[in-house]
Parts: sequence; structure tokens; C-alpha cells
Amino acid sequence: MTRTLSWGLRNQGPDDIGVDAIALDQVTPEWAYGGSTGAGVRVCVVDSGVDGEHPLVGPVTSSHEVVKGENGPEVRPAEHHDTCGHGTACAGIIRQMAPDCELHSVRVLGERFSGSGDFLLTGLKWAVEQGFDVINMSLSTTRTKFAQDLHELADEAYFRRSAIVASAHNTPVVSFPWRFCSVLSVGSHQESDPDLYLYNPAPPVEFFAMGRDVVVAWPGGGTARTTGNSFATPRIAGLAALILAKHPGLTIFQLKTVLYLAAANVRTEK
Repeated sequence: MTRTLSWGLRNQGPDDIGVDAIALDQVTPEWAYGGSTGAGVRVCVVDSGVDGEHPLVGPVTSSHEVVKGENGPEVRPAEHHDTCGHGTACAGIIRQMAPDCELHSVRVLGERFSGSGDFLLTGLKWAVEQGFDVINMSLSTTRTKFAQDLHELADEAYFRRSAIVASAHNTPVVSFPWRFCSVLSVGSHQESDPDLYLYNPAPPVEFFAMGRDVVVAWPGGGTARTTGNSFATPRIAGLAALILAKHPGLTIFQLKTVLYLAAANVRTEK
């Protein structure tokens, strides 16, 4: 009597799970996202909210916020409002990168960047449950008591094919969720080219993008100039949206591989 083990391949053989692949040297920026506008890809900004009236942000399909409920933090619909500008800045960069993506917002931060790990967890959990293709998290927590729950949530997103693109901390401290290998972690490079992104051969940060002296959208219709890993992260989130629009159905493992191979500092032998 043959016994099938849990998590094993059941009533299928090798031919049933065949995967079409291309040669590594064919994965170029043009192949990865050339001609893509992000159309059809749903991107959620987990942050301070988004100013949906800002001309550099464009339409925001939905806005939600985390609030105190009777049984703890809960998510409810909200106005297209930003409490401190951070989320609008990130959303504007994503819109610049992927102009036709569908933008959503869940506010977990209050005025003056106030927030809690419980609110962050609740907002991220909601975003994962909605099945967004890309989740931009230009924030993190240093509180280790939230690490296990965040780790499990990041893994759940990975298996659901929701790409969490998370910002590394701006100071040399341990924070989460960017340090988890199930997310796409991002830091800043020092170059001025907004289209340049690099693969980091020395993790835990996986990718670098422009995050220095960045002109960003700011609530009220204006702009601001700012610096930080927070603003490199939505560039990678926008690239992920472009790739997923052109190659729908990629797993997070495949998405990371495409980003790696198409990075400016990665060379493939001809």
C-alpha cells in the first residue's frame, strides 16, 4: 500500500508540474518590465495615509485606517487623507514608476509619525488578506515582541504571492519586517539616477534604489525634498508592479530572481 505524505506531490507527475523558463541572460530590464505601465496590478501603501487629491499621486482606489476598536485595533474605511506626508510621498513615487497601477492605502501612522506595533500588524494583516499584489512598507518596528507575528505574516504574504517591499531602517539597528527573507528589503544608494537600482550581494538588504535628495509629493498639492530608505522602497515596489503587470502569476521567489537578474550591477555570461 502506497502512502502519500503530507505536503508531498500527490496525483501528479513531473510532466504535470512543468514550468516554462528562459535562459538567465535573457532576463534583461527590457524583458522584465519594458513597455509595462503596471496596469492591472494592485498596490497597497501601508503608511500614514495618502492624499488622494495630489496631482502626482493620481487616483487612489481605496483608503482605510487602523483605529482602536472594542476588541483591539481594527481596520475601517477612511477618507483619502495623510496625517504627516510620508505615505503621500511613497505613493507619488510608486505612481511615477507604475503610472497605471491601482493604488490603495491603509493608514497605520498618526500625526508626527506616531504609531504602534499593534497598529502596524493589524494594517499589514488586512493588506495581506486583501490579496494585494504589492505592499509597500516604508516603516518598521524595533520592538522584538512583534517580530514573531510579523514573521508569520510575511511568510503568509510570500505564499499568497503578495510582495511585501519593506524599507531597511535608516540607522544601524535591528528592526522588522525588512530583515525577513520572505520580503523584498530595500536600502538607498548614493547615486542621482532615479532609474538605477542595484542588487546587494551582501544581505540582509537585498536591493538599493535612489533615496537621497528625492523630490516627493507632499500633502496639499506641493512637493518636498527628502532623504531616506523610505523613499528608495517605493521605487522597488513600483518596479515590482511593472514586472508583475508584464509577467502575471510570478511567485515572490521568481519576482526576486527577475529583479536580481535585471539589476544594473548584475552581469550574466554570454
